[in-house]
Amino acid sequence: MAAAISARVTSLAAQVKAAAHSVGFDAVGICDLRPVEREALDRWLAAGMHGTMHYLERQSSRRREPARIAPGANRAVVVLKSYWRSGDAPTREARAGRVARYAWGEDYHRVVGERLEDLGRMLVELGSTAACTRSYVDAGPVPERELAQRAGLGWIAKNTMLIAPQLGSFTFIGTVFTDLPLGVDDPFEADRCGTCRLCLDACPTAAFPSARVLDATRCISYLTIEHRAVFEESQRELVGEWLFGCDECQDVCPWNVRFAHEASEPRFTPRIEVVAHDLEELAALDPVEFERRFGDTALERAQCDGLRRNATAVLANRRGDRPARQLED
Repeated sequence: MAAAISARVTSLAAQVKAAAHSVGFDAVGICDLRPVEREALDRWLAAGMHGTMHYLERQSSRRREPARIAPGANRAVVVLKSYWRSGDAPTREARAGRVARYAWGEDYHRVVGERLEDLGRMLVELGSTAACTRSYVDAGPVPERELAQRAGLGWIAKNTMLIAPQLGSFTFIGTVFTDLPLGVDDPFEADRCGTCRLCLDACPTAAFPSARVLDATRCISYLTIEHRAVFEESQRELVGEWLFGCDECQDVCPWNVRFAHEASEPRFTPRIEVVAHDLEELAALDPVEFERRFGDTALERAQCDGLRRNATAVLANRRGDRPARQLED
Protein backbone atom coordinates (compact mmCIF):
# COMPACT_ATOMS: atom_id res chain seq x y z
CA MET A 1 0.00 0.00 0.00
CA ALA A 2 2.75 2.47 0.98
CA ALA A 3 4.59 1.73 -2.26
CA ALA A 4 1.44 2.37 -4.29
CA ILE A 5 0.80 5.69 -2.54
CA SER A 6 4.41 6.75 -3.07
CA ALA A 7 4.20 5.85 -6.75
CA ARG A 8 1.01 7.90 -7.18
CA VAL A 9 2.56 10.90 -5.41
CA THR A 10 5.58 10.71 -7.68
CA SER A 11 3.46 10.25 -10.79
CA LEU A 12 1.18 13.15 -9.93
CA ALA A 13 4.12 15.47 -9.33
CA ALA A 14 5.59 14.51 -12.70
CA GLN A 15 2.26 15.16 -14.42
CA VAL A 16 1.97 18.56 -12.72
CA LYS A 17 5.45 19.56 -13.83
CA ALA A 18 4.78 18.40 -17.37
CA ALA A 19 1.59 20.45 -17.36
CA ALA A 20 3.47 23.55 -16.17
CA HIS A 21 6.01 23.25 -18.96
CA SER A 22 3.24 22.59 -21.51
CA VAL A 23 1.62 25.97 -20.79
CA GLY A 24 4.89 27.84 -21.19
CA PHE A 25 6.71 28.01 -17.87
CA ASP A 26 10.50 27.74 -17.86
CA ALA A 27 10.93 26.05 -14.48
CA VAL A 28 8.66 24.43 -11.91
CA GLY A 29 9.01 23.06 -8.38
CA ILE A 30 6.70 21.85 -5.62
CA CYS A 31 6.86 22.65 -1.91
CA ASP A 32 4.84 22.33 1.29
CA LEU A 33 3.14 25.21 3.08
CA ARG A 34 4.80 25.17 6.48
CA PRO A 35 5.46 28.64 7.99
CA VAL A 36 8.33 30.70 6.64
CA GLU A 37 10.98 32.44 8.75
CA ARG A 38 9.43 35.58 10.26
CA GLU A 39 12.15 37.50 12.09
CA ALA A 40 13.60 39.20 9.01
CA LEU A 41 10.18 40.40 7.83
CA ASP A 42 9.32 41.68 11.30
CA ARG A 43 12.58 43.63 11.55
CA TRP A 44 12.14 45.04 8.05
CA LEU A 45 8.61 46.26 8.73
CA ALA A 46 9.57 47.65 12.14
CA ALA A 47 12.37 49.66 10.51
CA GLY A 48 9.87 51.24 8.09
CA MET A 49 11.79 50.04 5.03
CA HIS A 50 8.53 49.18 3.29
CA GLY A 51 7.68 52.87 2.99
CA THR A 52 4.05 53.44 2.08
CA MET A 53 3.41 49.81 1.10
CA HIS A 54 1.09 49.34 4.06
CA TYR A 55 -0.50 46.27 2.49
CA LEU A 56 2.66 44.39 3.46
CA GLU A 57 1.83 45.04 7.09
CA ARG A 58 -1.75 43.88 6.63
CA GLN A 59 -0.62 40.72 4.83
CA SER A 60 2.28 39.90 7.12
CA SER A 61 0.60 37.13 9.12
CA ARG A 62 -0.42 35.23 5.99
CA ARG A 63 2.99 35.81 4.42
CA ARG A 64 4.47 34.04 7.41
CA GLU A 65 1.89 31.22 7.24
CA PRO A 66 1.21 30.43 3.57
CA ALA A 67 -1.18 27.61 4.51
CA ARG A 68 -3.68 30.35 5.41
CA ILE A 69 -3.68 31.76 1.87
CA ALA A 70 -5.73 28.97 0.31
CA PRO A 71 -7.55 27.02 3.04
CA GLY A 72 -7.50 23.32 2.28
CA ALA A 73 -4.34 23.45 0.19
CA ASN A 74 -1.21 21.66 1.35
CA ARG A 75 1.14 22.21 -1.58
CA ALA A 76 2.36 25.09 -3.72
CA VAL A 77 3.32 24.57 -7.34
CA VAL A 78 5.85 27.34 -8.00
CA VAL A 79 6.77 28.32 -11.56
CA LEU A 80 9.19 30.71 -13.25
CA LYS A 81 8.80 32.49 -16.56
CA SER A 82 11.70 34.38 -18.10
CA TYR A 83 11.17 37.92 -19.41
CA TRP A 84 14.76 38.90 -20.23
CA ARG A 85 15.55 40.68 -23.47
CA SER A 86 19.09 41.37 -24.59
CA GLY A 87 20.61 44.82 -24.84
CA ASP A 88 19.02 48.13 -24.02
CA ALA A 89 15.44 48.97 -24.91
CA PRO A 90 15.03 48.42 -28.68
CA THR A 91 14.69 51.61 -30.75
CA ARG A 92 15.01 53.68 -27.58
CA GLU A 93 15.56 57.30 -28.48
CA ALA A 94 17.23 60.12 -26.58
CA ARG A 95 13.86 61.63 -25.68
CA ALA A 96 12.87 58.48 -23.72
CA GLY A 97 13.54 57.59 -20.10
CA ARG A 98 14.62 54.16 -18.92
CA VAL A 99 12.05 51.44 -18.29
CA ALA A 100 12.72 48.16 -16.45
CA ARG A 101 12.77 45.15 -18.77
CA TYR A 102 9.82 43.44 -17.12
CA ALA A 103 7.54 46.26 -18.31
CA TRP A 104 8.59 46.37 -21.97
CA GLY A 105 5.76 44.16 -23.21
CA GLU A 106 2.23 43.25 -22.18
CA ASP A 107 1.40 43.33 -18.48
CA TYR A 108 2.91 40.23 -16.93
CA HIS A 109 -0.01 39.94 -14.52
CA ARG A 110 -2.19 39.15 -17.53
CA VAL A 111 0.24 36.93 -19.37
CA VAL A 112 1.48 34.85 -16.45
CA GLY A 113 -1.94 34.95 -14.78
CA GLU A 114 -3.58 33.33 -17.80
CA ARG A 115 -0.93 30.61 -17.88
CA LEU A 116 -1.47 29.98 -14.17
CA GLU A 117 -5.22 29.68 -14.71
CA ASP A 118 -4.54 27.10 -17.43
CA LEU A 119 -2.30 25.21 -15.03
CA GLY A 120 -4.92 25.43 -12.29
CA ARG A 121 -7.54 23.87 -14.55
CA MET A 122 -5.15 21.03 -15.30
CA LEU A 123 -4.64 20.48 -11.58
CA VAL A 124 -8.40 20.24 -11.10
CA GLU A 125 -8.53 17.66 -13.89
CA LEU A 126 -5.88 15.72 -11.99
CA GLY A 127 -8.06 15.77 -8.87
CA SER A 128 -7.37 19.04 -7.10
CA THR A 129 -10.31 20.65 -5.32
CA ALA A 130 -11.33 23.73 -7.29
CA ALA A 131 -12.09 25.75 -4.16
CA CYS A 132 -8.51 25.57 -2.91
CA THR A 133 -6.79 25.77 -6.30
CA ARG A 134 -5.77 29.42 -6.31
CA SER A 135 -3.09 31.11 -8.39
CA TYR A 136 -1.03 34.23 -7.77
CA VAL A 137 1.59 36.24 -9.63
CA ASP A 138 3.12 39.17 -7.76
CA ALA A 139 -0.13 39.71 -5.89
CA GLY A 140 -1.69 38.74 -2.60
CA PRO A 141 0.18 37.68 0.54
CA VAL A 142 2.32 35.00 -1.13
CA PRO A 143 5.98 34.82 0.01
CA GLU A 144 6.98 34.00 -3.57
CA ARG A 145 10.76 33.96 -3.29
CA GLU A 146 10.77 31.90 -0.10
CA LEU A 147 8.42 29.32 -1.64
CA ALA A 148 10.46 29.25 -4.86
CA GLN A 149 13.62 28.54 -2.88
CA ARG A 150 11.82 25.88 -0.86
CA ALA A 151 10.63 24.33 -4.16
CA GLY A 152 14.25 24.04 -5.30
CA LEU A 153 14.10 26.70 -8.01
CA GLY A 154 16.95 28.92 -6.82
CA TRP A 155 18.33 31.02 -4.00
CA ILE A 156 17.61 34.51 -2.74
CA ALA A 157 20.49 36.75 -3.77
CA LYS A 158 22.09 39.67 -1.96
CA ASN A 159 19.78 42.07 -3.86
CA THR A 160 16.77 40.07 -2.53
CA MET A 161 15.96 38.70 -5.99
CA LEU A 162 15.53 34.99 -6.67
CA ILE A 163 18.31 33.64 -8.90
CA ALA A 164 17.55 30.43 -10.76
CA PRO A 165 20.44 28.43 -12.21
CA GLN A 166 20.32 28.47 -16.03
CA LEU A 167 17.83 31.37 -15.98
CA GLY A 168 19.19 34.14 -13.76
CA SER A 169 16.89 36.57 -11.97
CA PHE A 170 14.93 38.10 -14.84
CA THR A 171 11.93 35.86 -14.15
CA PHE A 172 8.37 36.18 -12.95
CA ILE A 173 7.37 33.88 -10.10
CA GLY A 174 3.92 32.33 -10.16
CA THR A 175 2.24 30.12 -7.55
CA VAL A 176 -0.69 27.71 -7.69
CA PHE A 177 -1.99 26.29 -4.42
CA THR A 178 -3.46 22.81 -4.45
CA ASP A 179 -4.57 19.94 -2.24
CA LEU A 180 -3.17 17.30 -4.59
CA PRO A 181 -0.95 14.77 -2.76
CA LEU A 182 2.26 15.79 -4.49
CA GLY A 183 5.81 14.90 -3.64
CA VAL A 184 7.88 17.97 -2.80
CA ASP A 185 11.26 19.00 -4.18
CA ASP A 186 14.38 19.46 -2.13
CA PRO A 187 14.91 23.10 -1.17
CA PHE A 188 17.74 25.04 -2.81
CA GLU A 189 20.14 25.32 0.10
CA ALA A 190 23.29 26.67 -1.58
CA ASP A 191 24.16 30.36 -1.61
CA ARG A 192 25.88 30.78 -4.96
CA CYS A 193 26.48 34.50 -4.60
CA GLY A 194 29.68 33.74 -2.71
CA THR A 195 31.70 36.86 -1.99
CA CYS A 196 30.30 38.75 -4.99
CA ARG A 197 28.64 42.08 -4.17
CA LEU A 198 28.33 43.60 -7.65
CA CYS A 199 24.58 44.06 -7.24
CA LEU A 200 24.97 45.93 -3.96
CA ASP A 201 27.70 48.20 -5.31
CA ALA A 202 25.80 48.91 -8.54
CA CYS A 203 22.74 50.35 -6.79
CA PRO A 204 22.81 54.07 -7.66
CA THR A 205 20.84 55.03 -4.54
CA ALA A 206 22.56 52.83 -1.92
CA ALA A 207 19.25 51.10 -1.23
CA PHE A 208 20.89 48.04 0.33
CA PRO A 209 22.03 48.77 3.91
CA SER A 210 23.31 45.20 3.98
CA ALA A 211 23.14 42.03 1.92
CA ARG A 212 19.57 40.76 1.44
CA VAL A 213 18.10 43.87 3.06
CA LEU A 214 16.41 46.38 0.77
CA ASP A 215 15.41 49.82 1.98
CA ALA A 216 12.48 50.31 -0.37
CA THR A 217 12.26 54.00 0.44
CA ARG A 218 15.55 54.48 -1.45
CA CYS A 219 14.78 52.01 -4.24
CA ILE A 220 14.09 53.50 -7.67
CA SER A 221 11.50 50.83 -8.43
CA TYR A 222 9.57 51.71 -5.29
CA LEU A 223 9.82 55.46 -5.91
CA THR A 224 8.64 55.28 -9.53
CA ILE A 225 5.90 52.71 -9.00
CA GLU A 226 4.63 52.22 -5.45
CA HIS A 227 5.28 55.69 -4.01
CA ARG A 228 2.26 57.87 -4.81
CA ALA A 229 3.13 61.29 -3.41
CA VAL A 230 4.86 64.17 -5.14
CA PHE A 231 8.61 63.69 -5.07
CA GLU A 232 10.69 65.55 -2.57
CA GLU A 233 13.80 67.03 -4.16
CA SER A 234 16.01 64.26 -2.80
CA GLN A 235 13.65 61.58 -4.14
CA ARG A 236 13.52 63.20 -7.55
CA GLU A 237 17.30 63.13 -7.78
CA LEU A 238 17.41 59.46 -6.77
CA VAL A 239 15.24 58.54 -9.77
CA GLY A 240 17.90 59.65 -12.23
CA GLU A 241 17.04 58.49 -15.77
CA TRP A 242 14.50 55.86 -14.72
CA LEU A 243 10.91 56.49 -15.78
CA PHE A 244 9.59 53.19 -14.43
CA GLY A 245 11.37 50.58 -12.34
CA CYS A 246 15.09 49.84 -12.33
CA ASP A 247 17.37 47.02 -13.53
CA GLU A 248 20.73 48.22 -12.24
CA CYS A 249 21.36 45.50 -9.65
CA GLN A 250 20.24 42.74 -12.02
CA ASP A 251 22.16 43.92 -15.06
CA VAL A 252 25.53 43.47 -13.34
CA CYS A 253 24.80 40.04 -11.83
CA PRO A 254 27.18 37.42 -13.29
CA TRP A 255 24.39 34.86 -13.28
CA ASN A 256 22.35 37.08 -15.59
CA VAL A 257 25.33 37.94 -17.75
CA ARG A 258 25.99 34.25 -18.28
CA PHE A 259 22.62 32.51 -18.11
CA ALA A 260 19.78 34.93 -18.90
CA HIS A 261 18.34 34.10 -22.32
CA GLU A 262 15.77 35.62 -24.62
CA ALA A 263 12.21 35.23 -23.39
CA SER A 264 10.15 32.91 -25.57
CA GLU A 265 6.85 34.62 -24.74
CA PRO A 266 5.73 36.72 -27.76
CA ARG A 267 3.53 38.90 -25.56
CA PHE A 268 6.69 40.18 -23.85
CA THR A 269 7.93 41.65 -27.12
CA PRO A 270 8.94 45.29 -26.43
CA ARG A 271 6.31 47.85 -27.33
CA ILE A 272 7.32 51.04 -29.07
CA GLU A 273 5.03 53.21 -26.94
CA VAL A 274 6.78 51.86 -23.83
CA VAL A 275 10.44 51.84 -24.83
CA ALA A 276 10.50 54.74 -27.33
CA HIS A 277 8.20 57.21 -25.63
CA ASP A 278 8.64 60.98 -25.53
CA LEU A 279 9.19 62.26 -21.99
CA GLU A 280 7.80 65.68 -22.86
CA GLU A 281 4.58 64.06 -24.03
CA LEU A 282 4.35 61.84 -20.96
CA ALA A 283 4.81 64.80 -18.65
CA ALA A 284 1.57 66.24 -20.08
CA LEU A 285 -0.31 62.97 -20.58
CA ASP A 286 -4.04 62.91 -19.82
CA PRO A 287 -5.78 59.90 -18.22
CA VAL A 288 -7.62 58.85 -21.38
CA GLU A 289 -4.44 58.75 -23.45
CA PHE A 290 -2.59 57.06 -20.59
CA GLU A 291 -5.16 54.26 -20.54
CA ARG A 292 -5.05 53.90 -24.32
CA ARG A 293 -1.27 53.59 -24.42
CA PHE A 294 -0.47 51.77 -21.22
CA GLY A 295 -3.67 50.22 -19.85
CA ASP A 296 -2.54 46.68 -20.73
CA THR A 297 1.08 47.14 -19.65
CA ALA A 298 2.82 47.10 -16.27
CA LEU A 299 3.14 50.90 -16.47
CA GLU A 300 -0.54 51.08 -15.53
CA ARG A 301 0.54 50.38 -11.94
CA ALA A 302 2.11 53.84 -11.66
CA GLN A 303 -1.19 55.46 -12.72
CA CYS A 304 -1.35 58.54 -14.92
CA ASP A 305 -0.33 60.99 -12.19
CA GLY A 306 2.63 58.84 -11.23
CA LEU A 307 3.92 58.48 -14.78
CA ARG A 308 3.61 62.23 -15.35
CA ARG A 309 5.51 62.83 -12.11
CA ASN A 310 8.22 60.38 -13.14
CA ALA A 311 8.62 61.90 -16.60
CA THR A 312 8.87 65.38 -15.10
CA ALA A 313 11.51 64.12 -12.66
CA VAL A 314 13.67 62.57 -15.39
CA LEU A 315 13.45 65.76 -17.46
CA ALA A 316 14.45 67.86 -14.44
CA ASN A 317 17.37 65.54 -13.70
CA ARG A 318 18.59 65.87 -17.28
CA ARG A 319 18.47 69.64 -17.02
CA GLY A 320 20.38 69.46 -13.76
CA ASP A 321 17.69 71.35 -11.86
CA ARG A 322 18.57 72.24 -8.28
CA PRO A 323 16.46 73.79 -5.52
CA ALA A 324 16.46 77.59 -5.47
CA ARG A 325 18.17 77.70 -2.06
CA GLN A 326 21.07 75.67 -3.48
CA LEU A 327 21.41 78.02 -6.44
CA GLU A 328 21.50 80.98 -4.09
CA ASP A 329 24.28 79.34 -2.06
